[in-house]
Amino acid sequence: MLQVISAFNGYAIEASDGGIGSVSDFLFDDQSWKLRWLVIDAGSWLAERKVLVHPSAIGQADYEGRKLAVALTKTEVEGSPDIREHQPVSRQMESELYSYYGWDPLWGGGYLGAEAGAIAAPLATEPYFGIASIRDAAAVDPAPDDADPHLQSVAAITGCPIAASDGDIGHVEDLLIDAALWTVNYFVVDTSNWWLGKRVLMSPHAVTTIDWTERRVELNVTRDQVKASPPWDPLALMDQAGMKRLHDHYGWPGSRA
Repeated sequence: MLQVISAFNGYAIEASDGGIGSVSDFLFDDQSWKLRWLVIDAGSWLAERKVLVHPSAIGQADYEGRKLAVALTKTEVEGSPDIREHQPVSRQMESELYSYYGWDPLWGGGYLGAEAGAIAAPLATEPYFGIASIRDAAAVDPAPDDADPHLQSVAAITGCPIAASDGDIGHVEDLLIDAALWTVNYFVVDTSNWWLGKRVLMSPHAVTTIDWTERRVELNVTRDQVKASPPWDPLALMDQAGMKRLHDHYGWPGSRA
């Protein structure tokens, strides 16, 4: 099922024995486009700690109740490796989490993998620091040596300018994800500063570079291609036929419904 990721903001997180907080952010891999971590705001319960949950532990979403169940207990979460709120998420910290919970780091396999569209060399990438917005990014400390430069925040990419090969087309308004596989399938692009009142979908296959210093996404499509692309209604779900038309228009591999 495809879902805009912003819809999960503020969802209550329910462990098997009670609530543990709410959705604060998601971390994704900017090469494979897999969502790697759910970031939970635990409030006063675990003050000044950042709680990360692997997607494999997330159960069925309760869309009406705005809840996500996780296959964990409060005791497990409380005893998990201590990741401080503003501390970078390093590879060592991820390994400690995998080991503590018994999660499989290869869960779900690759998404784009070696297919076209994976980013070969993002420019001056910064790892996730638990920032609440792009504006706060300059205030954090340098990354540790073992930080994963491809682990990025949904909050950080939201609002980023996005450009075709021949000029800007707008900004990243949201991400459209597969809520079963926890993959980033499309960017929702607001083109209002260029093409008034229009929103378009862009696949990660179109991304050539993300400059995390300048907070800018570069695409391998043209503005004319964007204007001629099949329309998308943000209030309507795209069916398989609609996705096929979109992928055929740009020449992207497959469609991920």
